Amino acid sequence: MSFHETGDAACENRSCPGIKTVIRPKAKDIGGFEVRRALPSAQARTVGPFIFFDQMGPAIFTSGAGIDVRPHPHIGLATLTWLVEGEIMHRDSLGYVQPIRPGEVNWMTAGKGIVHSERTPDDVRAAGHTLLGLQVWMALPSGKQEIAPSFQHYSAADIPTTETDGCIITVVAGDAWGQTSPVSVYSRTLYADVRMSAGAKLNIPSSHEERALYVVKGEVQIGEEIFGEATMVVLRDDETVPIYSQAGAHLAVIGGDKLKHPRRLWWNFAHTDMAMIEKAKERWKSGKFDMVEGDDEYIPLPDR
Repeated sequence: MSFHETGDAACENRSCPGIKTVIRPKAKDIGGFEVRRALPSAQARTVGPFIFFDQMGPAIFTSGAGIDVRPHPHIGLATLTWLVEGEIMHRDSLGYVQPIRPGEVNWMTAGKGIVHSERTPDDVRAAGHTLLGLQVWMALPSGKQEIAPSFQHYSAADIPTTETDGCIITVVAGDAWGQTSPVSVYSRTLYADVRMSAGAKLNIPSSHEERALYVVKGEVQIGEEIFGEATMVVLRDDETVPIYSQAGAHLAVIGGDKLKHPRRLWWNFAHTDMAMIEKAKERWKSGKFDMVEGDDEYIPLPDR
């Protein structure tokens, strides 16, 4: 996904136990559907390796409509796409053409540079469809920012799921609740999809250095506070945080080791060294990135 940031998400502090800050991202229309960007924000630039956290949709597309994110570049990060509803076709400069559907994982490592596009497949576009999903960007460790780009797809059957106390927990990436995902992360990571039934309770363990939860659907309660849809709650370090849902909820729980070196961010580029971002800007502007075969459009370098 390519999204030109126009401002920080709105944040507010809470004093209830276990909560560091609350982020309510603003919606941004990027051409027929909305994206809500929770990270980075003014009070939480990152959570573990997560440097961007986007919610796509919910959107309803009539027949003939869909998403068309033209080819665009990335460096210094890895992207993970997770859909709740809908289907997206991924194409990249390595030659991969891969649809992604709910429960599957597309894991793209940009490293020294990759270009990709994301579009609605033709058959899905013709029928009309809905779209709801999450896309996260994770910073690569400082020593791996220039690794070769790569792409992996994982089927729904590859991704481990466990059930506990009225909760279905899918460990999308990293490790949590006794499960480890096969997704080849580069640092200690927590990314779980959690479906809470009505009246369910769940402890968010303190086994990861930084953690946050994002409410995709429904509501959750922490202490005396209730948090609704499209809200990210950043949790305090070193505390097990109990959550409760009276009517049921769908959450993403993210986290991992804190980044040792701050990341500089510009458009779709992330790096510890601003000179590398400037180099990537010039490469894209001058057409020196490898492009996506079969998708001849592209997003120009922003004027900022």
